[in-house]
Amino acid sequence: MAKSADPSAQFVARISFVGRAEGLVKNLAGFKKKHHTVPDAVNAATSAFLGKLCLNELTAEAELLFQRTKVALNYKRADLTLAITSPTAVLSAKDFTWELTYALEAESPASYCLTRTLHSLASSHFVELAEFNEVFAGMFGGILFTLTKNVSVEAVIDAVEACAGEGGLTVHYPSDCRHCVLSVEQVAAEVICDGATLELRFSRSGAPAELVTAFLAVRAAFALTKNRVLAGLL
Repeated sequence: MAKSADPSAQFVARISFVGRAEGLVKNLAGFKKKHHTVPDAVNAATSAFLGKLCLNELTAEAELLFQRTKVALNYKRADLTLAITSPTAVLSAKDFTWELTYALEAESPASYCLTRTLHSLASSHFVELAEFNEVFAGMFGGILFTLTKNVSVEAVIDAVEACAGEGGLTVHYPSDCRHCVLSVEQVAAEVICDGATLELRFSRSGAPAELVTAFLAVRAAFALTKNRVLAGLL
């Protein structure tokens, strides 16, 4: 998104809308049960194999979005391009970029994760356009903030635990503290912090404008805390 007067903008390098889905490799159109076997590891060879298997689905979805975007936003040929290099497709528009990527699941290589990402919006006001939101209706389940400077996950955890449940704020994390998950009572979203990014994941998917509205509710809940580390997160 374009920079705004929001003071938090100095801490964020990029804002993206993210949607994820999962599936089984054997259910992809390119998988031939008589000739293929499902991957049992994630490496260059199996990732290239996935790229061949998902080409039909990847191309069909990307082409459909290209056509919908062109019509809904009245784009000309020079305003919109689509590049497909399976397992990734990139739709580059004059006002935004959309990416579609298939990747094998690290813990279960027989499955894949499909990620849809919208980023590089020309203006934050673009999110308010009805035509824009119709194109991406129900597509995204989270907002990802890429930070300009890493934050300490341990410091975030300590700050939440020091609050002792103030404002209904809780935190969960693995023993190695590689990330943490924050939640607030009566707010249908989680905040995942890994030090380099913050991601708000919502209970249901929606269009960009819906996610921004939900983000403001989460932000207000965080602002209620007196802890400066937490109040400055969002």
